[in-house]
Amino acid sequence: MTGSPSMIELIEKKKRGEAHDGAELRWLCEGYLAGEIPDYQVAAWLMAVRWRGMTAAETLALTEALVASGATLEWSADRPVVDKHSTGGVGDKTSIALVPLLAAAGLLFVKMSGRGLGFTGGTIDKLESIPRFQVDIPLERLRKQVDRIGCALVGQNRDLVPADGALYALRDVTGTIDSLPLIASSVMSKKLAGGAGAIVLDVKFGTGAFMTSEEEARELALAMIEIGRGAGRRVGAVLSPMHEPLGRAVGNALEVREAIELLQGRGPDDLKELTLLLGAHLMVLAGAADELGAARATLERTIDSGAAAERLALLVEAQGGDPAIVSYPERLPAAPHLDVVHAPRDGWVQRVDARMVAEAALVLGAGRRRKGEQVDPRTGVRVLARGGDQVGEGEPVAEIHAATEAAARQAADVVERAFQWSSIAVLPPSILHTAIGPSEE
Repeated sequence: MTGSPSMIELIEKKKRGEAHDGAELRWLCEGYLAGEIPDYQVAAWLMAVRWRGMTAAETLALTEALVASGATLEWSADRPVVDKHSTGGVGDKTSIALVPLLAAAGLLFVKMSGRGLGFTGGTIDKLESIPRFQVDIPLERLRKQVDRIGCALVGQNRDLVPADGALYALRDVTGTIDSLPLIASSVMSKKLAGGAGAIVLDVKFGTGAFMTSEEEARELALAMIEIGRGAGRRVGAVLSPMHEPLGRAVGNALEVREAIELLQGRGPDDLKELTLLLGAHLMVLAGAADELGAARATLERTIDSGAAAERLALLVEAQGGDPAIVSYPERLPAAPHLDVVHAPRDGWVQRVDARMVAEAALVLGAGRRRKGEQVDPRTGVRVLARGGDQVGEGEPVAEIHAATEAAARQAADVVERAFQWSSIAVLPPSILHTAIGPSEE
């Protein structure tokens, strides 16, 4: 192709399964962002990518084009800068605990997150359940905050990778969300623009995740690691099962409270294990620890000393929220109606289906089915019995936190169906995680 490309030529090229070069992808991103290329042509190109795919080099070039469409952040060289991304799961509140924990351990951690849509919750919605907490922070204020306390938990800044925001909005309405190279480039463009030198990816699989199988999760993880390697970053991934909710709480204020409990040395074992594992990988990737065992021990000491909880209070205060919620989490908004789901029989819980629990949370208003819908931060579900637990008939197995009695009854019906029962003893579901190092092929 000679001279400037045309959108028709790029569509035809991808229809034939041919690869784009970096100049073509930069032209596409710049032109679409400037309004010079219409939605219908970019939509046709996205569908061609969805069916024809992209090479690893092409995916890296698209990522770099997305990054180049906006500003990039640079941080002080005296402390390692880290970042983390989760592909989304039910009850996943690890970022709320992990960011202050790593900052208290001496790293810089700037986490830009999104809102929830569908059955997976969004970190931004959870943070906004904290009274007066601000998620939209100008870049200069963000830099000063990170220099002062070492961390921030914010929404996606409009100055960073704006082309990704434009393409994502179009993907959402054209059936092209599930394209692996488009997912990988979207995720990694935000990580690269954020300035992190070390990145850990929490790629979930199971009924409560977008990737249903471990094989799909591994393929996506390797694609993102390849992008990071090509951009000169150290990237690792953890494949984590999402068949049951992570932790016990599903719902915004309930999940913030559970993250606080973790930083106070309490909280569910599965949530603590994943948070420490992700944190240990980040410390090793960033060169702050030689091996995972030493990194984990450092993080456990940081929790035990109270430094991690103190850093969360500093973060909340820096972003306009009430720091007292760390010491007094009962100040978080609470639902006016509390119903309890009881075991219908003696036996063992075989599994608590994560997707069904998420559906119950949606019924309660804790999530949104369409963009722009408001969420009720007070509502949600607490799972009291997990897979492998033995319970007697009539014992409480879940709590329903609802705005109205009618919503509580409707959600309780869904939660009851989430519980699968066995008359013989069963093992709890595996929470083993598969780690993929930055050099794995």
